[in-house]
Amino acid sequence: MSDPTEELTNKPFAAQLSNVYLSILALFCFKLFVKISLNLLTYFYIVRGNRKEAARISAEFYDYGQQHRSWADRSPLHDAASQGRLLALRTLILQVNASTIDGVTPLFNACTVGSVACAEILLENGAKPQSLVYHPSPIHEATSKGHYGCVEALVTWGADVDMDIPHLGTALYTACVCQELECARKLLREGANVQKGKSLDSPLHAAAEKDCTAVVKLLLDFGADVNARNTECQRPVDVAPPSSLTEGFLLLL
Repeated sequence: MSDPTEELTNKPFAAQLSNVYLSILALFCFKLFVKISLNLLTYFYIVRGNRKEAARISAEFYDYGQQHRSWADRSPLHDAASQGRLLALRTLILQVNASTIDGVTPLFNACTVGSVACAEILLENGAKPQSLVYHPSPIHEATSKGHYGCVEALVTWGADVDMDIPHLGTALYTACVCQELECARKLLREGANVQKGKSLDSPLHAAAEKDCTAVVKLLLDFGADVNARNTECQRPVDVAPPSSLTEGFLLLL
């Protein structure tokens, strides 16, 4: 039978031990709360604070040409560039030419969402303005989305305006397919070959087929050949939609 005196002696120690455990638990919870709070503050400062750059986070990544959806091997630099997060981008800049297994670079991501600021920072820190022939091309991507500022930055940093990708053609051809007038104008002013398109299809063929009279007129102003024939021996007027404005315009020439 236990001694009542011993039980009375042990109670204060047990109470103190319980208090120690409670203190440790409280300290752990406090540290966890502080960490979560700091992460939330960082999120709202970096992402919400750069709302203008982050507003167009792409819901349709790489939807032009091929489907470049390899998310598993995307680096933090890819994410920062694609979300317009300038502060995060600066800390990751040493990985400026990081590439996914599909050849997607941070510069390509920046051009996808039209983030000129991110594109320029990447280029200033050594990003290659031009991809390999069979890799996703920043200048084609920027042109297809109508991101004039990105096209301008790429050309300034040495991108080849006549780069020809087999399944896409040239950037000018892409601009005509996507009916991006200002991008087409920029490329032509920078010396793009007005006749070079995709295989034997000229940019004028692409613009005529899309019934984009504004782009057709622009190409003609830069000397496009109205009698050029594609692989099916068709002229631009032959591929224009029947009875369209473009067909009528080309028939008058």
